[in-house]
Amino acid sequence: MTDALAHRASAHWGWQGAPLELAACRENAVYRVQTDAGPVALRLHRPGLRTLRQLQSELQWMAALQDGGLAVPAPIPLPDGSLCTSIDDTVVDALRWLDGVPMGRNGVVTERDELPGVYRALGRAMARLHLLSDRWRPPAGFERPAWDLAGLVGEAPLWGRYWDNPTLAPDQARLLAQARDKARRLLADALPGLDAGLVHADLVPDNVIIDGTRIQLIDFDDGGHGFRLFELATTLNRATRLATATDLRAALLQGYQDERPIDLGLLPVFEAVRSFTYVGWIIPRLGEPGAAERNRRFIGEACAMAHRLLNTPAAASGSSKRPL
Repeated sequence: MTDALAHRASAHWGWQGAPLELAACRENAVYRVQTDAGPVALRLHRPGLRTLRQLQSELQWMAALQDGGLAVPAPIPLPDGSLCTSIDDTVVDALRWLDGVPMGRNGVVTERDELPGVYRALGRAMARLHLLSDRWRPPAGFERPAWDLAGLVGEAPLWGRYWDNPTLAPDQARLLAQARDKARRLLADALPGLDAGLVHADLVPDNVIIDGTRIQLIDFDDGGHGFRLFELATTLNRATRLATATDLRAALLQGYQDERPIDLGLLPVFEAVRSFTYVGWIIPRLGEPGAAERNRRFIGEACAMAHRLLNTPAAASGSSKRPL
């Protein structure tokens, strides 16, 4: 059914009969379509995940970033100039295909000799994303998710009530609830001084494409309004799984600050909160293949972060001292 829908969608851009193949199927189905002008990425968005307005806004933002010189996929308008359309209950859009290899697969970074250099370049790209986003004036009606206090540590977080994950032991659920309460107090006390704006929100290894020395950012599906430290935490948390985590952490933060200053004092709080979000994200996916192992890993990482946060004095958690 999805292949048939992809062929129907291709026809809306005038690519009738063009060869296509499924390239990725996570939250959305992404097809590589071989057109006369070169390969494109045709995205079929999971029904109910994003509204048409939210997806139009995502594409407008990506177009602005691409125009600003950031290496992101450029949206391909339909013949009538619109950036996306609906087929039955599925929103579809098309992007220029970016060549290269992912920095990793399934959230795991691929080890390579030049990895610290990759992380430093990624840090620079993240900073440029934030700089360009701050300079851009979104059009009327722009709408994206909000990774704000409510979306992270409120009663109904964007990715679900992580402290209610049904596989948590009672002591684990209490631990995450207590850590969430502390994080909420610390972050609320720091407002409105926290650095915030549009963020990608999912710069994990799968969404960073390397083409030679060029760093390319894809999959803005979760992008929206949020804290810039949350952006850094998302990437740093995946690096902690590597033996060279300390060097990679330093490289990413140095690269970012080469381009844009940022106060890193509350970064450990955001690293903890970011780890909590995955314990909520997995709840509706617990029946999927491989979910049990991922769930155990998410819970283990989140509980370790929660212990660290609760055992850190409040003054140290909110320190404005920078590690670099």
